[in-house]
Amino acid sequence: MYHTISFWKVLWNTLICWGVRYLPFFRLKNSVYRRCLGMKIGSKTAIAFFVMMDLLYPEKIRIGNNTIIGYNTTILTHEYLINEYRIGEVQIGDNVMIGANTTILPGVVIGDGAVVGAGTVVSKNIEPHTFVAGNPMRVVK
Repeated sequence: MYHTISFWKVLWNTLICWGVRYLPFFRLKNSVYRRCLGMKIGSKTAIAFFVMMDLLYPEKIRIGNNTIIGYNTTILTHEYLINEYRIGEVQIGDNVMIGANTTILPGVVIGDGAVVGAGTVVSKNIEPHTFVAGNPMRVVK
């Protein structure tokens, strides 16, 4: 892993992510993510308690305005596989609601106004104003 990314960057990202997970103040939490990790987070966005951002490439996460990300959600921008690794930006639009315990995989785009049910594994793009849920993810409405 440390052939592709610096140990010190991973250590820094880990310390910031673990600390910020416990902050109860949305504006402060978003500000730390922006300033310390280079994430793009819109205004009036609520990132709930215990949301886990990618530790290697958090700067590849973009979250729109007025979006809610539920408790214990994981947002990944990298995947290490046996013979390869993948890195991809995660883009979450405006007015999106993501339920608790959701996992968002690398390279996914979630359109404006989408709703993601709790416990969903988001493995592909979600069209705007679509309700998805489940594992495997399926369109509900």
